[in-house]
Amino acid sequence: MIITIGGSVGSGKSTLAKEIASRFRLKHVSAGLIMREMAREKGISLLEFSRVAEKNPRIDREIDERQKEMTRGNCVVEGRLSAHFLKPDISVWLNAPLNIRTTRIARREGISPEEAERRIIGRETSEKKRYREFYNIDIDDMSIYDIILNTGKFDTSSMVRIVSSAIEAHQ
Repeated sequence: MIITIGGSVGSGKSTLAKEIASRFRLKHVSAGLIMREMAREKGISLLEFSRVAEKNPRIDREIDERQKEMTRGNCVVEGRLSAHFLKPDISVWLNAPLNIRTTRIARREGISPEEAERRIIGRETSEKKRYREFYNIDIDDMSIYDIILNTGKFDTSSMVRIVSSAIEAHQ
């Protein structure tokens, strides 16, 4: 079984993916971790790396390839484009209002809310441009998702229960 979890920056993708992977004893694959690792390898921030990737489609393709290589067998795959490239049994999209995502990112990264919002908007703008240009994917088109959750309304345990119910029903 392959479950994909996509979502906007700061929506709770990693948290939900880890919980679902643990609960169902599935491998956890994260496109975000792959991208962060590649940025670290180049010695630049994630936002800078996104901007470099705007000019170099090979970066996104490498992230996709690394993700595909890691996606074997039963797993939870976390990434904004995962549902587009894999054939998931269940696909989930998470979102939350910008102010909630800003608070989460500021707390997680130890930065000001203003800086967190700037980074979120910059990263999402960059990614939307790249996804449209490189893949002809409109990331705002939710038609491919089985479940869409507003994580501003649900805590982690509620999200896990909702997605777990869908997984159990699918099995």
